[in-house]
Amino acid sequence: MSFLSVKNLTLRLRDNRAPLLRDVSLEVSAGEVHGLVGESGAGKSMIGKAVLGILPRAVEIAGGEIWLDGVDLLTLPPAARRKRVGGLAALIPQDPLTALNPSRRIGPQITDRLVDILGWKRTEAEARALDLLGEVQINDPARVMRQYPHELSGGMRQRILIASAFAAEPKLIVADEPTTALDVTVQKQILRLIAGMQARHGTALLFVTHDLGVVSKVCQSLSVLYAGRILEQSTVRDFFAAPTHPYSAALLGATPKYTDPEGSLTPVPEAIIARLRAEIAAYDEAHHG
Repeated sequence: MSFLSVKNLTLRLRDNRAPLLRDVSLEVSAGEVHGLVGESGAGKSMIGKAVLGILPRAVEIAGGEIWLDGVDLLTLPPAARRKRVGGLAALIPQDPLTALNPSRRIGPQITDRLVDILGWKRTEAEARALDLLGEVQINDPARVMRQYPHELSGGMRQRILIASAFAAEPKLIVADEPTTALDVTVQKQILRLIAGMQARHGTALLFVTHDLGVVSKVCQSLSVLYAGRILEQSTVRDFFAAPTHPYSAALLGATPKYTDPEGSLTPVPEAIIARLRAEIAAYDEAHHG
C-alpha cells in the first residue's frame, strides 16, 4: 500500500469555477522519491500544499481524496488533520530567507515544532536540533542555534530548513523547489545533502521541480504536469529512455544538455501546446462548465 495516495484531486479558486488542478492522482510508496515536473504554473506546488493542508485561502478542494498512511485526510476535522499531518509530514520550502522568521533565533525555529506540536521536552528538542545541524554539515551548531537568519548565508539557511524538516523523523517530506534561490554550486551541495538525508532516514519525498536534470539525479519516479493535469507518470529510468506523451518528449528535448553547452535550445512546439489547451478547454467544459 502506498504511503501517500492522491486520488482525483481537483482544486479551484473560491471566487470562480476555473480549476487549478484537474483530477490529479498519484502514489508515493514509503521511502520513495517522486518528482513533480512541469513548467511554472503547472500546479506542482499546489499538490504539495494540498497534501500538507497549507493551501492559500483563495483556493479550495473541489473533489478527490488524499490518503496519508491509510487515512483520508479530507475526512478529518481541521484540528485532527493538522495533528496527523504534523506528526507524519514536513516541508522544505523554496526560499529560506522568507521561510525563516527574521526576528527569532535559529534554535527555537527548529525546536518549537518538536515541543509545541509533538510534546518533546525542550532539552530533548535542543539536543536533536544540534545533532541535525551537524548532520547537514553546519560547523559549530551551538553558535548557529543562537544566530538570526540574516547572519547566515543562503546555503546555510537552506541547510537549517532541511534539518528542521527532518527533525521529527517524518515519513513524508514535500520539497518545494528547494534549490531555486541558490547559486549553482550551492544547489549541487544541497541536492546531495537532501538525497543523503532521505536515504539515511528512509523518508518518502515529494520533490517539486521544473528541472529534469534534478529529477534524473534524485527521483525514482515522476509525474509530468501541464495546466493542472498529469500527462504522464513513469519511473525515471523509463521516462528518460522513452517518454510516452508528446509534451513529455518535447520537454525533455528542450532541456539544456551539459555535454553540448553551445547547443541551441529547442522550445516545446506550439502545435503541442495548442492541442493541450484545446483538450483542457474541452475537459473544463465537460466537467466544470
